Amino acid sequence: MSASLIKDNSKYSDQLKWEIESFINYLIVERALAENTIISYQLDLYAFAAFLRSREIFNVNQIGHNDIIEYLAILKEAGIQTATIARYMAAIKSFCRFETAEKRMDKDISQNLQTPRPHAMLPVVMSQAQTDKLLSQPDTGKPLGLRDKALLELMYACGLRVSELLSLTAHDIDLKLGFVRCIGKGSKERIIPVGSVAINYLNEYLNSSRPFLLHQKQTRELFLNNRGTTLTRQGFWKIIKAYGNKLNLDISPHTLRHSVATHLLENGADLRVVQDFLGHANISTTQIYTHLDSEHLKKSYDSYHPRSGKFVKKKE
Repeated sequence: MSASLIKDNSKYSDQLKWEIESFINYLIVERALAENTIISYQLDLYAFAAFLRSREIFNVNQIGHNDIIEYLAILKEAGIQTATIARYMAAIKSFCRFETAEKRMDKDISQNLQTPRPHAMLPVVMSQAQTDKLLSQPDTGKPLGLRDKALLELMYACGLRVSELLSLTAHDIDLKLGFVRCIGKGSKERIIPVGSVAINYLNEYLNSSRPFLLHQKQTRELFLNNRGTTLTRQGFWKIIKAYGNKLNLDISPHTLRHSVATHLLENGADLRVVQDFLGHANISTTQIYTHLDSEHLKKSYDSYHPRSGKFVKKKE
């Protein structure tokens, strides 16, 4: 839906289109937000603009409080998830604040709107045994298999976000000292240790697989597709889904990041250390993994404590 709205948007020359473009430019130049965040704001506002045009609203001062409420109601009736509706709301509220500050909107009509709170969803996490099986899937005897092995091992070793992983260059990794430098959310840099297993496969990938995939091209990005160009988020999604399907695991690219955070806590890592490791600005974001760790503890207690009420004594 959003892609078609961007395409359709180009044929309009009304003030509303200009205002959205002005806001997006503000996010790029003055706020310096991450590219993915800016794209999300742009898509969401173009979708809202299409709704407003269906009501013959082409000027920001024509937008009413009820227009926003009715738009969000339509999204809900269409079965859009609460978290997605909350994202749309955030884009609209930010846009309205900007327009009011620029004195192009008489008053902020979104000021008293309550953002819907999505239910807290626990991330999907693999057990350590499942993770080992996933990481053993790539065929390292083939160039693409070796790339996949290095890719997955590095993501699990460092708990990287997908965007962080795919934006890495060969210069961002110090294989001798065992560190990787990445730029996370908010353009914040962090240095993360890399384990010896990931380093070994990265060495193999850089020495044999990557030169083969380059096809004598030149590029800075570390991980390449079979055409010698940068591996995309969609490409990586297909890779990890394919390996997960072989194991009957319904996983996403973020599953490895969730899993390593949980495994660190299960094995005794300090919460603050895990926060720095993942690059979370707020420790409350990291605390969701303590809940997962508590679930693991509860299951272990039920399985092994003779007074748990669920204990089954093993046959000798």
